[in-house]
Amino acid sequence: MLWKLFLAFTIIPITELYLLVKAGQYIGALNTVAIVIITGFAGAYLARLQGMHTLYKIRASLQQGRIPSNELIDALLILIAGVMLLVPGFITDAAGIVLLLPQGRAVLKRLLADKIRAWMGKKTIHIHYDR
Repeated sequence: MLWKLFLAFTIIPITELYLLVKAGQYIGALNTVAIVIITGFAGAYLARLQGMHTLYKIRASLQQGRIPSNELIDALLILIAGVMLLVPGFITDAAGIVLLLPQGRAVLKRLLADKIRAWMGKKTIHIHYDR
């Protein structure tokens, strides 16, 4: 797990920096900065719209007496998408846009459900505590 986190916090930022520098070389530094700023604002706006829609669905589920589990997962994924769109970079922007699309969230929810079922199927819990 530590190795995966190390890779995520080193490889992704280095790749993002590389792509931003390359984009700056091809389209200019100001255009690259403008793209990063525009995607940040657009992402925040789209995440807000999707979040409000999901909040409406959560309220509707609660009024009907249902537990809004799918809607809560959608809300979490929309929050993650919003954060990814606010982080400067092209890879995180692409991932954030995919998460904002209902089809992208559906694919990720299916993968998460499969992973959770696999964990539950093992019927064992391992807790690792390192000092």
